[in-house]
Amino acid sequence: MKILVIRRDNIGDLVCTTPMLSALRQHFPQAWIGILVNAYNAEVLYGNPDLDEVFVYRKAKHRAAGSSKWRIWLETARLMLRLRRRGIDLAIVASPGGERYARMVGARRIIRDKPGQPAHEVERCCALLAPLGLPLAPGPLTPGPLTLRPQPRVVQRLQLAWAAFPGAPGPVLGVHVSSRKATQRWPAEAFAELIRRVLESGQIGRVLLFWSPGAAHHPLHPGDDEKAAAILAACAGLPVLPVVTGALAELVAGLSLADLVFCSDGGAMHIAAGLGKPIVCMFGDSPPAQWHPWGVPHVVLQTPARVVSAITVPEVQQAITQLLPLAGRAGSQP
Repeated sequence: MKILVIRRDNIGDLVCTTPMLSALRQHFPQAWIGILVNAYNAEVLYGNPDLDEVFVYRKAKHRAAGSSKWRIWLETARLMLRLRRRGIDLAIVASPGGERYARMVGARRIIRDKPGQPAHEVERCCALLAPLGLPLAPGPLTPGPLTLRPQPRVVQRLQLAWAAFPGAPGPVLGVHVSSRKATQRWPAEAFAELIRRVLESGQIGRVLLFWSPGAAHHPLHPGDDEKAAAILAACAGLPVLPVVTGALAELVAGLSLADLVFCSDGGAMHIAAGLGKPIVCMFGDSPPAQWHPWGVPHVVLQTPARVVSAITVPEVQQAITQLLPLAGRAGSQP
């Protein structure tokens, strides 16, 4: 049997699909299992043991400067033709808008209806397998863990770059300061105050600072270079290492070297969960029941106002203190 999974949305969504891929492989060990994803999230699947092939297409809105929409659409059409020639028996559509791709590749059977909230996204994806007779829909049997593997060569490169970076003994805290949604953005001064507090208290030995690279006014991929610079300036003289992540593989590798992660709900949070990290996560107006970190110790911070800016520095520090005993440090320090 040839099975194609279609997941064409964001990074965290794709990470939350990996337990469903594991279930497919477990129950159909002889099947050919492929997945169709976009270039923005594809590196999440590096080394995934449950897939035979990963098919990547580019979204027109993610095209580089000077790249033609027509060229991208032609590339996608050719990819659909390749998949059509595969003779797909079953397409499992795990994201909105994916059904048209299932029809374009000529899948003989299409499964596309996920249950609604309040189930977690991992459970909603696994519930797609119910028509196949798999006992992984939300219920007494819990879906398995996330699957995510950092690229060893990228991890090694980061370790070498950080070898001479000073820091005190103690856990490494990864701090990711970016979020696509305005309701989930914490101010730069709050991040700086938190970092100063946890370092000066001796709770943390060093901090790895992550952010979405680029300028805030970029029309397609707004970044937080200015915000990160302000945080670093406010923490001058402290062991805070800026981690520039121009590629998704660098973000995965960098977070793998932290013992504990603090961030807002989003792709970085799900990557950290896939790496088995304890997480302190801030939620704005998105529902934690559907999107909380899967399968790892975590503390969710959300205020009645449903805006991250209303969360206080002492609340975050208390949550970090709560999770520190669960932050395993074997081989994780840079």
